[in-house]
Amino acid sequence: MVGCILITAGGLTSAADTERQADVARRGALVMPFSLEKTQHQFTKTKTGGIQRVVVRDSVDQTQIQLIRQHLQMMSENFAQGDFSGPEAIHGADMPGLAQLKAAKAGSIQIIYADEVDGASLTYSSKYKPLVKAVHRWFDAQVHDHGHDAMAMPHCQHHQ
Repeated sequence: MVGCILITAGGLTSAADTERQADVARRGALVMPFSLEKTQHQFTKTKTGGIQRVVVRDSVDQTQIQLIRQHLQMMSENFAQGDFSGPEAIHGADMPGLAQLKAAKAGSIQIIYADEVDGASLTYSSKYKPLVKAVHRWFDAQVHDHGHDAMAMPHCQHHQ
């Protein structure tokens, strides 16, 4: 990502935020097969949706890389069928953007899985502005809920 700067979810964290992040981590361990402590979620908003990456913190951890890839492949298949039960189980049914993504008509949002050297990614794209906004709200909620295990990434030219 030449020319890109990493942006973390900074600012003060309230006791309620800390408690919610701990709850999300507990529920996440039931849904995600990889270790949150050994990985990081990265979210990049784009004009047509966004890119969700899950990468290992230690590039030699091949076990975590395989677990990430298996999970994101499954997620892409589930999401393509409108099944967002995994994120709902982790973040709750009232997660911002989730209802719109679940209600999207087949084919109105594309979700493309890709292996990455250090994990995997899902690219979300839609020509419908309400769905793009839903992806952006959903990304923001995940960055907030995952705390130090997630970061918002800047929009870069080559990610369009």
